[in-house]
Amino acid sequence: MRDCFDLTGRVALITGASSGLGVEFAKALAYRGADVALFARRTEKLEQVAEEVREFGHKVLPVTCDVTDEAMTAQSVEQVIKEFGKIDVLVNNAGTCNVVPTVEITKEQWHSVVDVNLEAVVFMTKYVAKHMIEANYGRIINISSMYGLRGSVTGPLSPYWASKGAIPQLTRGWALEFAPYNITCNAIAPGFFPSELMSDTSSNEFMELVKAIIPLARPGKVEEMDGLITMLASDGASYITGQTIPIDGGKTAI
Repeated sequence: MRDCFDLTGRVALITGASSGLGVEFAKALAYRGADVALFARRTEKLEQVAEEVREFGHKVLPVTCDVTDEAMTAQSVEQVIKEFGKIDVLVNNAGTCNVVPTVEITKEQWHSVVDVNLEAVVFMTKYVAKHMIEANYGRIINISSMYGLRGSVTGPLSPYWASKGAIPQLTRGWALEFAPYNITCNAIAPGFFPSELMSDTSSNEFMELVKAIIPLARPGKVEEMDGLITMLASDGASYITGQTIPIDGGKTAI
């Protein structure tokens, strides 16, 4: 019986790959056999992550890329194609957040989040999907949030809610648009996981909040993302498309 989660010979591109979940996604896919391209703005951090991922014995290409810059995005995707010849898996992971009351928000604050969390997802997919269509194969995995599926009382996060809430609908639309080309599109909606956006996950105040609102009464561990990201990137999920799957300790079950 074949291993349907084996990614040997596949090429994965992960954005936001210099920290947090992006690093874990890269390691999980490399562990299962994929070569990986790491996209982020911080060159030094990318190089450090690349060294860690190379320990799994596969090719790693760190690419300094600001995903909000369309020209740089297009150029960076072509760099991956030149190096590997294809892109099988795209993980749209880059994200950011700010906390500001809606009655005080500025256009700059709005765009600082929406341009990364939503617009960059569209244009990264634009340039990668062209090559997936030519290859008649692809796996697109978008990273939303549990707060893209439900409301939040943890702070005023209008740009974050809007951008992450758009991802499930975009995922459904792309699933239909790209289905004729053997390209699946799914999304993951994480709950509370340690990251630069969630820097206070060890504080007593945060843990009390988690116990109060998360059925499993704890934040997630980054390695608990490995199974789903691997499945969605693999042939094990070849008949799954258009879905947004929470990994949130049961929060969206409430």
